[in-house]
Amino acid sequence: MPQPMGTTDRQAKHGLILDFAGVLTADPRSVHRAWCESEGLLPEAWRATLNDDPEGRRLYAALEVGEIDQAEWNKRTAVLLGAQIAPDNLMGRAWAAVPPARRMAALARAAKGAGYRLALLSNSFGIDPFNPYEHAAIWDLFDVHVISEQVRMAKPDPAIYELTLERLGLPAEACVFVDDHPRNLPPAEALGITTVLAREEAATVAELEALLRVSTALSV
Repeated sequence: MPQPMGTTDRQAKHGLILDFAGVLTADPRSVHRAWCESEGLLPEAWRATLNDDPEGRRLYAALEVGEIDQAEWNKRTAVLLGAQIAPDNLMGRAWAAVPPARRMAALARAAKGAGYRLALLSNSFGIDPFNPYEHAAIWDLFDVHVISEQVRMAKPDPAIYELTLERLGLPAEACVFVDDHPRNLPPAEALGITTVLAREEAATVAELEALLRVSTALSV
């Protein structure tokens, strides 16, 4: 646990690393189900195509590490979803209604105001034509951005955590990492990073407030 002794010391020694989807946004699954129904698809079509269909999994993995861009992913995944699905800004159409996690953003602002260095560590789902980070208005909160598409590797590859620490300029033991996927936590823990599994937003924020010794009330 960080032991803050003042803003200067905390800024020099402590960091907060946040995942994006499901941490800085609400859980997107209900929005994706509603979008599928609006497009005449079964409610689970988005999840099934991206996770269960072998070609869908392959395309999404390629998108994450920049082997294809979002526009190409839109075109090729639309075909998998159904002949009636237009490829134009497919990712943006499915994600546009996912709300930001405002309490988590407030926690990030409070931590930054208290002297913590902040890193965004995200497995990308593309940035053009739809930029999810700008859409959620969280990009400027962070001192460091490690986006899988840009660095050509993705969580849970241990190297992406090492790169994040290098860019933060902090030792693993001084950092806290928050992610909503359990599989992404063990590689960070192996490096010595303190990890928090994001579940319900209010509970996760409360856990971080106690861990970091900051209050979201100070960020308002």
